[in-house]
Amino acid sequence: MAAAKTAVQSVAERVDAQLPQTQCTRCGFADCRAYATAIASGEADIDRCPPGGAAGIARLAAVTGRAPVPLNPRYGVEGPLRVARIDEQWCIGCTLCIKACPVDCIVGTHKHMHSVIEPLCTGCELCLPACPVDCIFLVNGSGDRTGWAAWSAEQADRSRARYHARSVRLERDRREHDERLLAKARAKLSEDAVADPLGDSPSVERKRAVIEAAIARARARLNT
Repeated sequence: MAAAKTAVQSVAERVDAQLPQTQCTRCGFADCRAYATAIASGEADIDRCPPGGAAGIARLAAVTGRAPVPLNPRYGVEGPLRVARIDEQWCIGCTLCIKACPVDCIVGTHKHMHSVIEPLCTGCELCLPACPVDCIFLVNGSGDRTGWAAWSAEQADRSRARYHARSVRLERDRREHDERLLAKARAKLSEDAVADPLGDSPSVERKRAVIEAAIARARARLNT
């Protein structure tokens, strides 16, 4: 069992190295690595990556030993790299696009106009549905070049690194948030113990049960 898992992970790493790392989720998976793992385990075919296009499928076929197949239109069509831009006249500074961007290429602050760092944009399009005022649009960033002709290995490596850094930051923020909630819950329990040292009040008992349940949930999240 362990050997089989290790073999899948090894193939997944090689497959992941051949994906463009746009993290667009068009393949139906959460990110490029998840798609690579699904391919390695036999759960998904190699025809789901529009950003990679035909050249990407050929790369995946070479790694997996599978026969090249056409891109499945269910997941999109091959095309040029399209990068996002924000119409500053309509941007309301809601920060929702910042939260949606998988590679942190959108900068701005609350209630101030945001901007896209175009050289870092992967064209994932995830910011489009996140914008409540439709002020984000896409422009052609690669001319007639499509698939891997429109995207380089250096860009893929950079996007993978930025996506990983973002994931680490979000996980750290989540843990710090849970730790703050845990500290507040413990402080509240201490206050209740001082106010009612015997814990005889029904309202105190109910509150204590709720807080203890919240502490248990926080501990469980912190241990994951």
